[in-house]
Amino acid sequence: MTAKSAAAAARATVYGYPRQGPNRELKKAVEGYWKGRVTADALRTTAAELRAANWRQLADTGIDEVPTGDFSYYDHVLDTTVMVGAIPGRHRDAVATDPLDGYFAMARGTQDVAPLEMTKWFDTNYHYLVPELGPDTVFTADPAKQVAELGEALALGLNARPVMVGPVTYLLLAKPAPGVPADFEPLTLLDRLLPVYAEVLADLRAAGAEWVQLDEPALVQDRTPAELGAAARAYRALGALTDRPKLLVASYFDRLGDALPVLAKAPVDGLALDFTDAAAANLDALAAVGGLPGKRLIAGVVNGRNVWINDLEQSLATLGTLLGLAERVDVAASCSLLHVPLDTALERDIEPQIRRWLAFARQKTAEVVTLARGLALGTDAITGELAANRADLTGRANSPLTHDPAVRARAAAVRDTDTRRSQPYAERAAAQRAHLRLPLLPTTTIGSFPQTGELRTARADLRTGRIDTTGYEERIRAEIQDVVSFQEKAGLDVLVHGEPERNDMVQYFAEQLTGYLATEHGWVQSYGTRYVRPPILAGDISRPEPMTVRWTTYARSLTDRPVKGMLTGPVTMLAWSFVRDDQPLGDTARQVALALRDEVDDLESGGTSVIQVDEPALRETLPLRTVDRPAYLAWATEAFRLSTGGVRPDTQIHTHMCYAEFGDIVQAIDDLDADVISLEAARSHMQVARELAAHGYPREAGPGVYDIHSPRVPSTEEAAELLRTGLRAIPAERLWVNPDCGLKTRSWPETRASLENLVAAARAVREELSGS
Repeated sequence: MTAKSAAAAARATVYGYPRQGPNRELKKAVEGYWKGRVTADALRTTAAELRAANWRQLADTGIDEVPTGDFSYYDHVLDTTVMVGAIPGRHRDAVATDPLDGYFAMARGTQDVAPLEMTKWFDTNYHYLVPELGPDTVFTADPAKQVAELGEALALGLNARPVMVGPVTYLLLAKPAPGVPADFEPLTLLDRLLPVYAEVLADLRAAGAEWVQLDEPALVQDRTPAELGAAARAYRALGALTDRPKLLVASYFDRLGDALPVLAKAPVDGLALDFTDAAAANLDALAAVGGLPGKRLIAGVVNGRNVWINDLEQSLATLGTLLGLAERVDVAASCSLLHVPLDTALERDIEPQIRRWLAFARQKTAEVVTLARGLALGTDAITGELAANRADLTGRANSPLTHDPAVRARAAAVRDTDTRRSQPYAERAAAQRAHLRLPLLPTTTIGSFPQTGELRTARADLRTGRIDTTGYEERIRAEIQDVVSFQEKAGLDVLVHGEPERNDMVQYFAEQLTGYLATEHGWVQSYGTRYVRPPILAGDISRPEPMTVRWTTYARSLTDRPVKGMLTGPVTMLAWSFVRDDQPLGDTARQVALALRDEVDDLESGGTSVIQVDEPALRETLPLRTVDRPAYLAWATEAFRLSTGGVRPDTQIHTHMCYAEFGDIVQAIDDLDADVISLEAARSHMQVARELAAHGYPREAGPGVYDIHSPRVPSTEEAAELLRTGLRAIPAERLWVNPDCGLKTRSWPETRASLENLVAAARAVREELSGS
């Protein structure tokens, strides 16, 4: 096919779409099912209606090929675990008795059975359920979900492409099951897994699938020759099948690197590549292998992870370069649109001119369609769209919102000494122990307490004018009183105020900083039914006035025990926002760090001696390629130290991280120079404690003993046993006792019982230590 005919054949598609619905109908239905208010049939009906609405919207916009199979009640990796029959032994009876309840038990656990481990999906804030595999794992095909959803789309008269996690990525994301030696490599199960994929592919072909997309984002990471060899073997085997649809192997989030020639040579029918941030690298690599003659190329030229409008002319130039490198070039977003909100048209509170700079999922599908039309018919066919796009890009670049000379001057004046504490850790630790007088194995929580319906109602009442500010603040004060009183009675050593005034750990601060935009309906799935509204980092950042001092000071007035001041760190403020794409991330991080430094200083001046600056996203934002990591970690750790470096030696700085692979960043954790770090550890069985010990981490740490992402209440003995495991890695004088994460999503009954058991476990282990 010539370049001209390849352009004429260009079609528009996407890899996935937001699942929740415009009013988070899926969240409400699933949570209603958990509470017994929604039947299983009603839940399935809601899900089917949402899928159909998504597909119709995509088709009406001009998408030629809609994705199926990407919809999920909880997580698409968990769906893959069901599809291949890799149900953990402890959940098999529940799944056999009721597949839907068993599915949710794997995700959330029950009082008697622990859930699957949860961690971040590559470098996003989406969480997936980690497959548990071992030498005895037996895979069995269960294609029902994929076949059914394809059938739904075909019944609507749509051209549909099933999407599923590819076999190599699935195994690379997996971990050894409990009781399996830690050095077991799930990838060794590949030859056992491939026949199951072959069976699913055959069933999809029989159901009417022309194409099937197998997502292999793990191949954009550094991979060993053995892992690349496994990918080659997998796609030789699947490509050689006679009873299969056409196979499209998709990668995203970064450059494909050494895996590109492997996949280019494989007997598959098409590749999907990311041509946003990885455009130059993937272009060069594709040209180096001679392109994809006879194959389909889907070019992800619209950023599927950020919310800024596409530069249409730049994307058309990239697409033009790709013509001639494949039999057919189609246009897509760079990854699933799961990672962005649904529709900018819902945002009535954002100034219309600024709203024109933004593109959520619906706007991105329109950009994909425009680009496909421009590629197929030439730029004359989209003259109006190009002119409007150019004007919007210029308006943003020239807006005073994006440039504040005072902020830029302050950031440029930062010195190295601003990023260092005045004394080394050993001296600070002695001063903090003398000042705080905490017991061995001090107990605390991560920060938030349950966000009750009453609190959410109070915020809604304030927004709608049903109560005034005075009435709202009375409710917040009452909640803080209850939280502090409970913690005192439970016996916790370092208290928190519970954060009842905060809607979200990033949004709350963003709404008080210059340069940020807040959305009203910009919901994005974080995990399961947990949705967040990431703020939009649009301009230069500063802090006009204190953000947390008032409520922290009030909590301190209610108790004689230490109360932690709670802030969100600069990297997490970036990672859980939609960031600027018009300046380096390190520059933005420095601006945020300086704003937080002002807050830290005000907390300390007001008498707060323990200040926690959370950085759960430090690992999440780690570049997928090793070569890119040193530069990132340099500015990321500097930003944290800049926000905390000005305090006195006897002020104890905490930080917190959760649900990530910490082994990759232990040196960076050390480089933060925090006095205490709390980390998720319950689901991973204290793995992080062993990683800290292996590194020789010299400071205090609190690996979590209570998994807050499950409704189950850990017993005192369970928490105590985790503590004992932690003590085998971390000395008692440096070990803290705390939950994995904040308690915002939990109910009060669970929270009370769990924290009481946590405190009892700490006391029991203290007694064991004192008697030894």
